[in-house]
Amino acid sequence: MTQEAPHLLVHEEGAILIATLNRPDKLNALTAQTMSLFEQALHRFRDTPELKVLLVRATGRYFCSGADLRGGDNTPSRTGSQIREKHRLRLHGMHRIYDEMEAIEKPIVVAHQAACVGGGLELSLSCDFRLAAKSASYAFPEGKMGVIPASNGVSRLSRIIGTHWTRYLIMANLPVNAERALMIGLVHEVFPDESFEQDVMKFCRHLAEQNAEQMGTAKLAIELAHDVGLAQARNVERLANSALMLNPDYLEGIKRYIEAIGGKNKGG
Repeated sequence: MTQEAPHLLVHEEGAILIATLNRPDKLNALTAQTMSLFEQALHRFRDTPELKVLLVRATGRYFCSGADLRGGDNTPSRTGSQIREKHRLRLHGMHRIYDEMEAIEKPIVVAHQAACVGGGLELSLSCDFRLAAKSASYAFPEGKMGVIPASNGVSRLSRIIGTHWTRYLIMANLPVNAERALMIGLVHEVFPDESFEQDVMKFCRHLAEQNAEQMGTAKLAIELAHDVGLAQARNVERLANSALMLNPDYLEGIKRYIEAIGGKNKGG
């Protein structure tokens, strides 16, 4: 009997850590092993200063078809409270992992080369950047079973695309293609299928070149500013910049910028 390949492959390309869903024959359905390996990769990314960007990708005709229901916890719940606790504490640790993804002060990119469904889309919603190939598509099939997606599918989706399009995906239970996903703000870029991998790596390398302190602070500030009123959001901006503007990188950079302007003026 041949041993099954790891459900997630992880390797480094310079400052980019790449985690690849590796069950193309099972449509990259998420298993306990997938999520355990992904959490290990996430901690490696968090704890390694040289790693600047985490890229999540897949191969095959699906990015991810959702959770592998055959390998999950199928113990029947007898009360609403048990179901709520099961969502919060089990599900292969998804809620804990998604919280960590959102807390890490480094950019996480997900690249959808094909259909992204259910739990695969929920994982993607905790990434900072979502990139799509033209042939990608998005859907939540949970409505066909009479339930809603409960691990980011309502909470995070509505924050990203608003209630208007969240109703379309969840209440109407209709899919969207890559172009519509771009229009509604679900993804940041749509690239041609033919150049998708190269375009994704170019984007990740660009992120890796950005100032790490600015990136981390911006990630926190954007979420905080979204959650409070306008006056407090402006305070978030002030607090963030009061730290960033004491950073030696900023002080040296602004000095060079001013000197460069002065040189141009003299030459004029």
